[in-house]
Amino acid sequence: MTWSAEKLALMRKKFSDATGGEMHDPNFRRIADKIFSEGGRRAAPYSGIPTLLDAPHRSIGNEQLDINDLDVALFGVPMDLGVTNRNGARFGPRALRSIERVGPYNDALECAPIHEMAVADIGDVPLLSRFDLAQSHADIEAFVAKIIAEGVIPLAVGGDHSISHPILKAVGAKAPVGMIHIDAHCDTGGSYEGEKFHHGGPFRNAVLDGVLDPERTIQIGIRGGAKYIWEFSEMSGMTVIEAADISNIGIDEVIKRARDVIGDGPTYLSFDIDSLDPSFAPGTGTPEVGGLTTREAMALIRGMKGANLVGGDVVEVAPAYDPTTNTAQNGAQMLFEILSLIQFTPFRNSK
Repeated sequence: MTWSAEKLALMRKKFSDATGGEMHDPNFRRIADKIFSEGGRRAAPYSGIPTLLDAPHRSIGNEQLDINDLDVALFGVPMDLGVTNRNGARFGPRALRSIERVGPYNDALECAPIHEMAVADIGDVPLLSRFDLAQSHADIEAFVAKIIAEGVIPLAVGGDHSISHPILKAVGAKAPVGMIHIDAHCDTGGSYEGEKFHHGGPFRNAVLDGVLDPERTIQIGIRGGAKYIWEFSEMSGMTVIEAADISNIGIDEVIKRARDVIGDGPTYLSFDIDSLDPSFAPGTGTPEVGGLTTREAMALIRGMKGANLVGGDVVEVAPAYDPTTNTAQNGAQMLFEILSLIQFTPFRNSK
């Protein structure tokens, strides 16, 4: 069949006077009806007050968060007192808030999470000290505990990776959770120079605190010269997939192994931006060559659709080391992918 005057006339009749929000496919119309207003109008992505993923902003009180109508609370943790190399991840939340045009539609998962769930950016953890790591971790745990008490799923933007430990202490307070951990580093190291709560050890600490189940934990993308300090991962029962092995076994097999490891139980997803190769994410404190592409990372996350997610984070974006803003762009995209997964989590749908 060839293009014809009759086909052109039919397309003109259907589309010439249609607005950008008029869709004929029912799946696309379902999304468009939530985003476009009358006349095909939608908010300009560069207008208004910047928030994480352009989610509505929700002002919260210091004592009572008053967010029990939400499905997911997005929030920032501008703290990098736990870094072992380059600092600057304290500016990660602000950098991700400055990124426009991530979403609103997830083409692979066929959802628009900001528009199909109750989601808000509730601001940053109110940290009492910019100098005290222990106090900051206590503040983070207390803040996330309030979110959980409201029956809301926490989704954080760091900040360095040490923030995952206090978040897990709140998420796993009643019973240890499993974890999908996408990173260049296992982050199960011990004490360095008298400090064990740095960003290289949150998951050792979480296991030893009884809030993380190592046998339901998988670490993906691991590489670099620090492998010798991560024996805790495998000795505790974690599954470790090194970046060098991913090309050999393939993304689909990695996804299958991850789903087998986490099972149906409550699971946390932690995404360190340095899991990406530095060509995609130079703006981080401890870059490691040989990492994931953005396409691989998105496929990994999307492959977890239906996992029983109860929380997550994106960490270690240090924007000062990337004048292109690509690191923040990719961080925001991974945050969007995780948020999209939460739309399908049994935990949310059982509330």
